[in-house]
Amino acid sequence: MALFAPSRDERAGKGVSFSEEDIEAARKIFSGPITFLKSAPSLEFLPDPLVNEVAFAGRSNVGKSSLLNALTNRNSLARTSNTPGRTQELNFFDVAEPLRFRLVDMPGYGFATAPKEVVKKWRHLINDYLRGRQVLKRTLVLIDSRHGVKDVDRDVMEMLDAAAVSYRIILTKGDKIKASELEAVHIQTIAEARKRAAAHPDVIVTSSEKGFGLPELRAAVMEAVS
Repeated sequence: MALFAPSRDERAGKGVSFSEEDIEAARKIFSGPITFLKSAPSLEFLPDPLVNEVAFAGRSNVGKSSLLNALTNRNSLARTSNTPGRTQELNFFDVAEPLRFRLVDMPGYGFATAPKEVVKKWRHLINDYLRGRQVLKRTLVLIDSRHGVKDVDRDVMEMLDAAAVSYRIILTKGDKIKASELEAVHIQTIAEARKRAAAHPDVIVTSSEKGFGLPELRAAVMEAVS
């Protein structure tokens, strides 16, 4: 199977443009100290809202933890698992010294086989955090390139639209499908994003394994918190 082998322009994604200076500045920040701060199983355990935050949201097993590890050039900053639904808390990571901003790894949504009470708890935690966190500057909604946008993703995006919470769609696992299929899902996802009130109009295609799209994603995070 011929997998996607992107050029420089394709790595950035259609319409996604950052200067070399922005990309290099973001690379330096993400190459610096990044440390785990705490896990929050409920809102009362959230850290004090001292700095801006960027949250990573997505369906269970979409590759959030793998993308966080690749983005930060770490092997085990965020725990990865082949078992959907392992991340059940909000995990906070401090970026840079002195502290510049935080990354937040959110529980995966849409894992239907979890106990109903667990699913309900996750949903409330995710929704309450996304709607009520004043220092949250952007949510990155991760979509598996192999599957595209699903109804459960649309539910989350509709909630973000209604709450006027800024978000950007990120396609993950872009190396796992054929180039023609990736191009099609990319176009479809851009069209989906541009229909939505709170969504950034451009979509970044990434691969945690191959590394493409990561420089642009780092720059996008820096843009959001600056």
